[in-house]
Amino acid sequence: MSVWLDDLSRELTDGGELQRLVDAGVLGVTSNPTIFATALSKGDRYTEQVKELIAAGADTEEAVFQITTEDVRRAADILKPVYDRTNGLDGRVSLEVDPRQARDTAATEESARKLWQAVSRENLYIKIPATVEGLPAITTALSEGISVNVTLIFSLDRYRAVMQAFLTGLEQAKQNGHDISKIESVASFFVSRVDTEIDKRLDEIGSEEA
Repeated sequence: MSVWLDDLSRELTDGGELQRLVDAGVLGVTSNPTIFATALSKGDRYTEQVKELIAAGADTEEAVFQITTEDVRRAADILKPVYDRTNGLDGRVSLEVDPRQARDTAATEESARKLWQAVSRENLYIKIPATVEGLPAITTALSEGISVNVTLIFSLDRYRAVMQAFLTGLEQAKQNGHDISKIESVASFFVSRVDTEIDKRLDEIGSEEA
């Protein structure tokens, strides 16, 4: 069973913490803008880099982009031996497109390209939400040789649509001359969100039976 860590930040990539976790059995890492926002707002691990980026003229969005892609690149390098050992099955790092673009197909496609090119590691997954607008972006990303982690799947019907987007993307990737054996994809059901909502409703009922 693959063990993934859902909390990538400089705290892990600095000082060998992530390497120790990999040695202990963690086979992949995922992240999202919320995780990085929390990491940036707490402690001082990013302070010097933020100062350097601001001094270089970077605005807030560019600074965040540079910081997140650098951390993901470092994590991908740490996990590369796992990726090689498992022939690409494990040893991957996920990085999410801008969630504000979840209803904008073209913007999601461009965000996926930009992140893929910036990190430039074959053991990277680009996380794309399974919104109606995200489905064609999934196909486009795969067709361009970008490995995808599809998020925000809440129903079997949407999963079927994701599978169709995936298969179409692979077909187009092959037509475009990509080695499809190097293209991977993960479909992530957000069971935790359902659990959280159920727990809240049970707490509201407040009975022993609940």
